[in-house]
Amino acid sequence: MEEPENLLSLTKNGDFRALARLLTLVENDISPAGEILKSLQSNNAIPVIGITGPPGAGKSTLVNAIATELSKADKRLAILAIDPTSPFNFGSLLGDRIRMASQFTNPNVFIRSLATRGSLGGISAKTIEMVDVLKASNFDMIIVETVGVGQSEVEIAGLADKTIVLLVPESGDGIQNIKSGLMEIADCFVVNKADRAGADEFANNLKKTIHGGTKTIPVLKTVADKGAGVPELCKWMLSDITTKQNRRYFLLAEKAWRLIQQQRMVDVDRVGLLSRLKIEAADDDFNIYRFADRYRLE
Repeated sequence: MEEPENLLSLTKNGDFRALARLLTLVENDISPAGEILKSLQSNNAIPVIGITGPPGAGKSTLVNAIATELSKADKRLAILAIDPTSPFNFGSLLGDRIRMASQFTNPNVFIRSLATRGSLGGISAKTIEMVDVLKASNFDMIIVETVGVGQSEVEIAGLADKTIVLLVPESGDGIQNIKSGLMEIADCFVVNKADRAGADEFANNLKKTIHGGTKTIPVLKTVADKGAGVPELCKWMLSDITTKQNRRYFLLAEKAWRLIQQQRMVDVDRVGLLSRLKIEAADDDFNIYRFADRYRLE
């Protein structure tokens, strides 16, 4: 195995193979992952864009279209696609990679899939660590695409400099979306599949609802599979990011909380937990709460 210093140096110069190796070490806690993270020289000037929204909104298709558009401008892009965790092998289901197959040979685009690892909002401590590794390379932008699972998606606000909430005309009226929790963390709304019936009305209602609030948030329309509206969205994504000091502290606190949570859970072996459950759950008087208490205290 190559020395961490060499891998870090190669990564800084844009070597995708070295970057992939670093990410593998960090994701799987393979030594010397801890030393690598502590010696990272992450470039915090690289913007992190979070893209979230309900299932079926077309997040992966939109990310693919964004990658194509940014490549035209010779921008280097890293995509961290967070897929649902398989309940059987605890790995990523790799669904997002299928929709981005056209980018596999693009020298300006790096794609990595990551399982949620039990995080309901799609953001785990591993996501934070891997984004910091990506920041140690020479990308112009990092996109984090999260699984669409509802209210808990607000966790993306603790990681991204800008958050895009993707919706479709079938998402319902503006009030329903506000109740979902996604509205609170959006810096931009994108109504995808805007060639469908009711898209204009939905976008207008969304604008009215948003503009009745305390801040002005852009509402853009796209048809991702045709590339329509994508140049305007990319222009917004590339616009200056001004992070207010209190938001910066919020971002750092959220990252620290996730990292501390991971460190305290490091001894919990999910495979071993499953093995124990197979044995104990066979008893007629099995109780999950007594089991969890006992497991926690061991």
